[in-house]
This record gives sequence, structure tokens and C-alpha cells, in this order.
Amino acid sequence: MSDDVEIVRSPGVEVRFHGPRCIHSRNCVLGRPDVFVPNVEGEWIHPEAATAEEVAEIAHNCPSGAIQYARLDGGKQESPPVVNTARVLENGPYVFHADLVIAGQGNVGFRRVLCRCGASRNKPFCDASHHESGFKATGEANHGETAALAARNGPLAVTPTKNGPLKVEGPLEIVSGTGTTLAKTKKTFLCRCGHSSNKPFCDGTHAKVGFVADGA
Repeated sequence: MSDDVEIVRSPGVEVRFHGPRCIHSRNCVLGRPDVFVPNVEGEWIHPEAATAEEVAEIAHNCPSGAIQYARLDGGKQESPPVVNTARVLENGPYVFHADLVIAGQGNVGFRRVLCRCGASRNKPFCDASHHESGFKATGEANHGETAALAARNGPLAVTPTKNGPLKVEGPLEIVSGTGTTLAKTKKTFLCRCGHSSNKPFCDGTHAKVGFVADGA
């Protein structure tokens, strides 16, 4: 899927909207409907309606990274988080916030949402197909190792394996939808076929169900 970008500027900030990344979490239009104006024809992004700092905060609350920004007023640009996290959403995808390096992809930024239901047409990214497929999986998932990590940030390498899970290498804290720590890891394999009995971790079920997805 192409990643067309819509760019709108105010004197203090440039907003970049990556439409194909959007999973319609609606944080933007619910939080600041004067900046991201819903259900209108023509121009719908109005960064001039907010300060550059407020626009940056809107972007930070966009889980998919569809909204990005560049400060034009000399303010602080977005930086990697202090703690790399992958949030497991109820009946939904993985929400990553990290210094992401996703194999086979270009510049992915620090915020992306990856499919765990197996139904996305834009794997490894979520395209909200979990709603159509009726995917059911708790966000309060199984626990792994939770020993303290020597480092909690830094590059996080995500490799979609062919017909298999997401291989994740680097410091990562996996948390539930409500923020409970499920695991602290430096290497793990996360289910992306939607059928593991040990979600969010892979248990090899992808081979039994005939899951098909390109690798990196």
C-alpha cells in the first residue's frame, strides 16, 4: 500500500498526515475537532487553530503514526520514548511506541500499529480488519518474563517472518490495554496469525492453520 502524505503548514508547525497508516482511532477528531475537522469536503486539517505544542501533543496521541509533525518554531521535535512499549489492545492490534526499525519498510517513525488478527490486507500493519473479521482476543494477555531490563529504550528491530510471527529484537516492555506489564524482553516472537493459544506470544499455531504472510 502506498503511503501518500498530506502536508499542511501553519507558521509554527508542519503537519504530515499519512492516510494509509490511519486506523481511525479518532483521537484527533474527538480531541481537537477544530484542528482535525471531521466530515467536511476539502481542507480538513487546520494546524493554525492550535499552538505548535498542542499540534505535537495531538500527533503523540495518534497510535498509528498517521499524524506526524515538524516544528517550525524552533520547538522540540518528536524523539524516541524513554521506554519502548508494545500495547496489546482488546480484540485488536499491537500498538508500538519505540525507536522502530521494521524490516522491509522505510522510515516508520516511532509510533506504528501492527496486525495481530491475521486479517490485515496491509501486513505487517493493522488496517482495522480486526473489526470486520470479528477477531476476539483479550488485551489482558498471558505473561512472560518480567525481570528488569538493563536498558529500556534504543532501536527496536521488528522482522515479519514468512508465514509466521513478528520477531522482535531489542528492549521492549509488552503491556496490556490497561497498562499492566505482561513481559519485559530483549527478544520475543509475537503472534500475528490470530490463533495462538498463548497470545500475545507465538506458539507455532500459524503452521497448523496455514497462515500466509510475506516475510521481510
